[in-house]
Amino acid sequence: MTDQCLNDNEFSLLRLVPPVLRAREFRLYTGEGGASRGRLVDLWQNGGAAVLGHTPPSLLREIKNTAARGLYTPFPHFLGDRYSKALSRIFPGRIFKVYAAFPPELQALITDVLDPAAGEADGKADGITASKAALWRPFLDSANPFAVPENPVLIPIVPGIQGWRNGLPLGLCILAIKQDFEVSCPFPSGDVLSPVLLAAAARGIYDLIAAAPQRVKPVFPRIIGALQKSRQGYWRCQGIYITPVQTPPPQEWAAQFHRFLEAGFLLPPVPSCPAVLPGVLSPGEEAKLADLLLTKIPG
Repeated sequence: MTDQCLNDNEFSLLRLVPPVLRAREFRLYTGEGGASRGRLVDLWQNGGAAVLGHTPPSLLREIKNTAARGLYTPFPHFLGDRYSKALSRIFPGRIFKVYAAFPPELQALITDVLDPAAGEADGKADGITASKAALWRPFLDSANPFAVPENPVLIPIVPGIQGWRNGLPLGLCILAIKQDFEVSCPFPSGDVLSPVLLAAAARGIYDLIAAAPQRVKPVFPRIIGALQKSRQGYWRCQGIYITPVQTPPPQEWAAQFHRFLEAGFLLPPVPSCPAVLPGVLSPGEEAKLADLLLTKIPG
């Protein structure tokens, strides 16, 4: 592990992972041996976009059917309206802008999301910077799995085909905007995306809603016990998400990443992204993960 590996970009630590040959549910199969025996439990889940796993049957069927019609090119398609309708099930009364990448005009908004204190420090009380925009994730609260905060602008992290850049979604970037805020502070028009992306994304929203009763509260007593014991330690848990109590420096997070990887678990490549509890774990995987959460980094 080199300094170059740590400093290139947010995905540098992923270079430590053997080539992934296939993914099924919440596991990645690399075809290599070692401690993981060619299998990794995915705690990153593509930043939360794979919160339902890597092979939801209905989502894969939707992608296959849309691709079979040759709809790869970003032409206008009714799936855009279908996606907005699906999002309205979780974010009623909001309007939606969908981008392939955030437009330059939204740079102030991006800064507000990544460093909310920066907007307050600027003392600005108008425009996008004062929006108090925030990332939104499902299943933070087992009693209310789709609780929506009052932020005028939300960036949902939901199932779909996407990548990441600088801590934000890339390829499928959604803004859920309060209508009165859009009137006072217009946003750039959304992009025309490939119907294949939109088909997967729309299906993902309905699957997310249907899966909520099971996914919101996975039953892993050993892990919950380990997190309770380490409540004053390194990790904390909110809903299905696990994060460090304090953001660690890059070298320390790299050590955690490597330690979990050797044990057969994939942490997020950056500590600002929460680890996500899988929907399924074997008893052996649960016991091993609980031990990892309790064990301190060798100093």
